[in-house]
Amino acid sequence: MKWRNQLLALFCLLVFAGLGVLYFQHWVIRKPFGIILFVGEGLSPSRLAPTRAYAGASTRLSLDSMPHVAFLTNYSKDFAAPDSAAAATAIATGVRVPNSAIAINGDKKPITSIIELAREYGRATGLVTDTKLTDPTSAAFYAHPVDPDDLGKIAAEFVDGGKIDIAMGGGASQFLPARKGGERQDGRDLLLELRGNGFDIVRTRAELEAVPAWRRPKLFGAFNNADLAFANQVEERGQQPSLSDMVRRAIQLLQYNVGGYLLVVDAGLMRKAAQENNGERTLMQTVELDRAVAVARRYAGQKSTIIICGDVAVGGMTLNGFPFRHDNGIALLGLNSAGQPWITWATGPHGTRSYGAANIPGKQPNEQPEAPVEPAALYTKSALPTVEDVVVFGSGPGTDALQGILDSTTVFKILRGEL
Repeated sequence: MKWRNQLLALFCLLVFAGLGVLYFQHWVIRKPFGIILFVGEGLSPSRLAPTRAYAGASTRLSLDSMPHVAFLTNYSKDFAAPDSAAAATAIATGVRVPNSAIAINGDKKPITSIIELAREYGRATGLVTDTKLTDPTSAAFYAHPVDPDDLGKIAAEFVDGGKIDIAMGGGASQFLPARKGGERQDGRDLLLELRGNGFDIVRTRAELEAVPAWRRPKLFGAFNNADLAFANQVEERGQQPSLSDMVRRAIQLLQYNVGGYLLVVDAGLMRKAAQENNGERTLMQTVELDRAVAVARRYAGQKSTIIICGDVAVGGMTLNGFPFRHDNGIALLGLNSAGQPWITWATGPHGTRSYGAANIPGKQPNEQPEAPVEPAALYTKSALPTVEDVVVFGSGPGTDALQGILDSTTVFKILRGEL
């Protein structure tokens, strides 16, 4: 009789344990350990097909395998097309602001960003970019400058605020005084101050790879004085990590925080290339973003929340005509067999006709002896933003809300809900 009672007690214990596991798996809300946000500057729906063609006919982008996708409306508070500052602020804070405002409201008061909230929730935070760490898109996640053009103050706010554990990108000159080859006029050596605050400072890809992965460091990677090099600038890029390198190392280092992490990745060279009417670099950097997304999914795991969103479309690039099905890479650049350009733009420096303020000496059609290979319909010094929805992809907890047409501030709300 005694052994029967023991078996019955063991059976009841196993049943209760099983019910407890089922309850935990299906009814207890569990937050993702890793949260990663990619901001692809200029990532609009019209960018996807040309990027696939450039990457190769048999190539499917990593973005194509994301389970959730939606369009995002992205107007700013005062314009139908936002600039980088307003677009990034909507994503970083969930609040629409006028163009040129970086994470501040109409009264010039700071608006709390998702990175600042993540720290309050005990998460480690990271910021990676292939442009300057002080550019508007990156700055919207940690700074609240009254003057968006004062890069020196934005850099100082990065150091003084202490909101980010791991940061990597370009723009080292804003962190160094003039006497050390930088651009700061106040004499502050912000890299030295960061070192004094416990940060490891790395300046090359080799130094980045040498950082031990078994501890959670404070890391600041400044790999160029200005933006990082484009993927096809082989010599300049020799000592610099790729976007994928920085994403991989950031995940490896951030994951040692027991409270989880939030990593923001700004793919800004896509925008810089589009502003220059450089189709090859625009598509190449979009492929770089796609590779970084693949790396993030591999290293962060399937249970992490990963979102990739555009901010504002730029330039109106179009891949025209009838490329052969298996044409890719440089075969889609230049002129086709009929002498027509494969790639054209709506606005930008390749324009052959000027209007209004752009109608300046040296930019008239009769002063341009040779038509550009990638012509723009309208000359502007830098390609203009277009009034166009951007696209967002997602995988992991919370991203099932990404469907249909949403407001770009929805990205912030999803991220906040998963902290």
